[in-house]
Amino acid sequence: MKKLIVIATLFCFISVSASAQHDHGSHKTKSSTSTINAGDNQNLSQLLTFYYNIKDALAADNATVASAKAAEFVKTANSIDYKVISEGNIHALLKDAGRISETKDIKQQRNLFANLSTNMSAVAKAVKLTDQPVFQQYCPMKKAYWLSSEKTIKNPYYGSSMLTCGKVTETFN
Repeated sequence: MKKLIVIATLFCFISVSASAQHDHGSHKTKSSTSTINAGDNQNLSQLLTFYYNIKDALAADNATVASAKAAEFVKTANSIDYKVISEGNIHALLKDAGRISETKDIKQQRNLFANLSTNMSAVAKAVKLTDQPVFQQYCPMKKAYWLSSEKTIKNPYYGSSMLTCGKVTETFN
């Protein structure tokens, strides 16, 4: 039953993100980015920074820091305008990060981080989060992706036990 709920939630999120991508695809990049004000750009950049902080804490096997950074992620996500990232996408990010912030169990945090990463990847494909490259990386053991600010692999799913396991699969500019 839990698996069915997760699949249904993922399907809804993918549907929302697909429609968001469709709407933006008909506009020129210049006009769609010009509607994002400086405050929104700063919030998007902060959101990505807190995501990276969660990833780094999990890679360092630090559940306490992961929880704290997830709480900061939630605070920032709550300040993002729905015109920039759809309400459905924001709610998915809030749910995932909120649950990470509520637990100190690193295994549970890592499982939740897989969902957060799936949702952040969809957002990164639809909206430019930063002027820097964003690297999508993949862990074959977990069969899950994550985003990184660097090409160097620091696996958040297994931490120090398999820190360099993974590969870069895509780069968002």
